[in-house]
Amino acid sequence: MSHADAGMPRPHGEPSGPLPAPGPRSGPGAPGMVTEVLIVLGLSLGASAIWSVLRIVERLTRPVPLGQQTSSLNTSVTPDRPWLDLAYQLVGIGLALVPVALCLYLLGRVAPPQPGTAAYRVLGLDLRRPRLDLGRGLALAAAIGIPGLWLYLAATALGFNTQVSPANLAGAWWTVPVLVLSAVQNAMLEEVVVVGFLLTRLEQAGWSARWAIGTSAVLRGAYHLYQGFGGFVGNVLMGLVFGLVWRRWRRVGPLVVAHALIDIVAFVGYALLKDHLPWN
Repeated sequence: MSHADAGMPRPHGEPSGPLPAPGPRSGPGAPGMVTEVLIVLGLSLGASAIWSVLRIVERLTRPVPLGQQTSSLNTSVTPDRPWLDLAYQLVGIGLALVPVALCLYLLGRVAPPQPGTAAYRVLGLDLRRPRLDLGRGLALAAAIGIPGLWLYLAATALGFNTQVSPANLAGAWWTVPVLVLSAVQNAMLEEVVVVGFLLTRLEQAGWSARWAIGTSAVLRGAYHLYQGFGGFVGNVLMGLVFGLVWRRWRRVGPLVVAHALIDIVAFVGYALLKDHLPWN
């Protein structure tokens, strides 16, 4: 365990070691916890999962094979008016983070898992251990990203996945910064909602680690199903790894770093190199 702030004085009452796991069935009880989770997911990634399931059904019923279809991410809204397009992109990124704020609010105000500790600290979404979080995030990004690329290529070659086009913004001075912001937004949204918040609340509701992590992983795969079955399987595996890592470290910081790095490489790398990629 690394301590970037070792030897620094701590405010009164601030824990000096790893934050403990939340106690089960605190506050409104298991039914209330599950209801809260369903509402939050219905306003965020749970809704995305439902739309994604409908999307894959629509894709599978087209006359064109799945492997010959394209999933386009980060697309321009008004490519002929770059200033307005930038506004659309920034507003979309900002609004997508509202569920993160909602999760932090609920964890801090409604049956807090650790009363007296800020919700962002309970989730490990702070800068207490920046070097440790960055190092772990880099390791996770490599462990997930490299096999994930091979899985995508194999699934696409076999016709089980669409061709994913990760970056489709019109060329402008702000294209790369917006793609980086989009990657960070994806990481914050998914890791806070589907890992930190979801696993904390399910633990409080008395769910076993196996069922909680499995549910989190399947949900992650479901809202990527619009890409095809390779995207589903790859993200389920990523979700299982991230869920186990969360149980061990109790910090979403490294997960956010890893996810952001994976997406930055995909988004920015594709934008810069798409004309030279052999599979494009």
